[in-house]
Amino acid sequence: MSSLRKTSLVAGILYLLTFVSIPTIALYRSIHEPNYIVSSGPDTAIIFGGILEIIVALAGIGTAITLYPVLQKQNEGFALGLVAARILESGTIFVGVAFLLSIVTMRQAGVGADALVTSHALVALYDRIFLLGQSFMPAVCDMLLGVLLYKSRLVPRTLSLIGIIGAPLLIAGYIAVLFGVIGRHAPLAALSALPVALFEFSLGIYLIIKGFRPSCY
Repeated sequence: MSSLRKTSLVAGILYLLTFVSIPTIALYRSIHEPNYIVSSGPDTAIIFGGILEIIVALAGIGTAITLYPVLQKQNEGFALGLVAARILESGTIFVGVAFLLSIVTMRQAGVGADALVTSHALVALYDRIFLLGQSFMPAVCDMLLGVLLYKSRLVPRTLSLIGIIGAPLLIAGYIAVLFGVIGRHAPLAALSALPVALFEFSLGIYLIIKGFRPSCY
């Protein structure tokens, strides 16, 4: 197996790993309840969701670092920008997880109703940083990656175009949610994120099965 094939295989696996946090939509449902911090029951779902998000954050950084030696040959500035954007994206994920785990810690300590306002604030902070880290930053990452892949022809240009087109759509959805035009879980918000999700998932599958086109390297 050539080094280029190994790179594409590792990058593909890491891209698929960035989808393991999808269950957090259900896992975090309870923490959004107004009285979560004074309610009873296990915190396992929240902790497990936090672990999944940490995996996503690390995998996200891994994708950019793994691809950097290949992409820098196309445009070093864009390749560095992708690494920086992925690190920033992952940093926001870590901060968001810290917000939620802080609520879990307070709940386990039995702080009671006095911490209701604090817990609501931490949930609100998580929701806002989620928009930044997992809506806006992925659009920046995929725009950079889409352009690099389109110019290099390392993968089919049709696949690269999904990322290039999907990035501004995701940003538009992010802005609409930010200004309250649509809800965070509204169908339009999900629709705006679909092309970017399709790009990253398809890219992961393609890199695992096919790999980069050696003739274009």
